Amino acid sequence: MRAKKSLGQNFLRDDGVVKKIVDALDLHDNELVIEIGPGQGALTVELLKKAGKVIAIEFDRDLIEALRVQFSSFKDFELINEDALSVDFAAALRDRDGNQKIKLVANLPYNISTPILQRLIAQREIFSAIVLMFQREVVERITARPGTKNRGFLSVMVEDAFHAEYLFDVAPKAFQPVPKVWSAVVRLTPKVAGSSDRVLFRKMVSVSFAQRRKTILNNLKPVFENAQQILSLSKIDPKRRAETLTLDEWNILVNHVAKIETSL
Repeated sequence: MRAKKSLGQNFLRDDGVVKKIVDALDLHDNELVIEIGPGQGALTVELLKKAGKVIAIEFDRDLIEALRVQFSSFKDFELINEDALSVDFAAALRDRDGNQKIKLVANLPYNISTPILQRLIAQREIFSAIVLMFQREVVERITARPGTKNRGFLSVMVEDAFHAEYLFDVAPKAFQPVPKVWSAVVRLTPKVAGSSDRVLFRKMVSVSFAQRRKTILNNLKPVFENAQQILSLSKIDPKRRAETLTLDEWNILVNHVAKIETSL
């Protein structure tokens, strides 16, 4: 069960960190938890002690047989050899009774952090809690507040979909092989989105952050011909940059665009 550099694998081996991650999920014995990337199973062992069922999604087929052997005695363990970016998480609910939601945990490599987050945002309604470990700079971006240098497209999209809590840092020595960078753990709790038009919201935020040095007006003008009017109605200074806007201001902006487009 060797780590593959091509997949960005670094296996968690610190029992203290494992316990803190599992505690952050606040699991109960009737709950279903999905684990993305079980690796050598360090986290999986502790999840099985507390959850009702664990579904582990592992992309690396070379790890599958060892994981099957390791957890063969656990009837409430299911292993799926697929890419987490193509898995329908909602399918895990189809055989569950009632309206119980899923909890999800993952130690994710840097190269898939953004697409995984976008997938979780799109399916957030099925989750009650998500605990993720990323490279520390990703967590700093996810939790960046308005007006800070790390604030960007991903910060706004995550804030719109979740209550995000930066929980703790994880030193490189907690992994094998030892990476060159620190990691961090974030807990995401789904919330009701502020804008009903999710497609427009995403488009507006994406366009506004297209060129960070430009003002929000200059970013919006090539795409929204009524940019000046929209900003005026929203009471947003056109000279501001996208990273200074609060979530409330983004929703006000999107709602005004929707009203103008509807009236045309």
